[in-house]
Amino acid sequence: MKRTAPICETGHGDLESSLVLIFPLLLAYEIGVLFSGRVNGADIVTRALYALAGSRTVYLLLYALIALLFLLWIRRGKRWGALRIEVAGPVILEAAIYALTLGALISIVLDRLLGLGLGGPSLVAALGAGVHEELVFRLALFGGLVALLRNTDQRFAIGVALIASSLLFAAAHHLHGEPVSAHAFAFRTLAGAAFGAIFWFRSLAHAVYAHVLYDIIVSMS
Repeated sequence: MKRTAPICETGHGDLESSLVLIFPLLLAYEIGVLFSGRVNGADIVTRALYALAGSRTVYLLLYALIALLFLLWIRRGKRWGALRIEVAGPVILEAAIYALTLGALISIVLDRLLGLGLGGPSLVAALGAGVHEELVFRLALFGGLVALLRNTDQRFAIGVALIASSLLFAAAHHLHGEPVSAHAFAFRTLAGAAFGAIFWFRSLAHAVYAHVLYDIIVSMS
């Protein structure tokens, strides 16, 4: 098999800038779960932190400390530029376009082409899904597989990572009680592939915002 030079496992986007852009969503979700009582299935961190904190007050103080440390990290690294409207605005706008077209395109593929013949979460759940599922299935799983296969052909590595992460993304939803159906599994797989492509060819921030905005649109429909 043809060998290529090692490739970056986070795609084309700047990971640090993406983390700066998605942190406000993460913080809003982590505080929101206290009042909604809904923790995203991929989110084992929140459960562990709350169990460690032992109370709502300590949990809030812990995230206040995390927010302070994050702000210090931004300041120390001079990363404030990622939050400027001329940087964040285009990312969110592009993600909104992906979100608005994603469901319609996948439904056309499933209903018209494959003949498979779905339905929405709260705002907190949307934030949790968008942030944690992208961190787990795109950054960690997709990126981890690409890193694992870095000595193989680049297209092979990306293809394997995209397919595997998309299938596991779909399967994970059924592990938490969602009824199994061909339509639901195929929809999640194609959605996972779409978010994976956005992650790889645009950035983690694009994928997170597209996922969040899509789930919000679904919850409002």
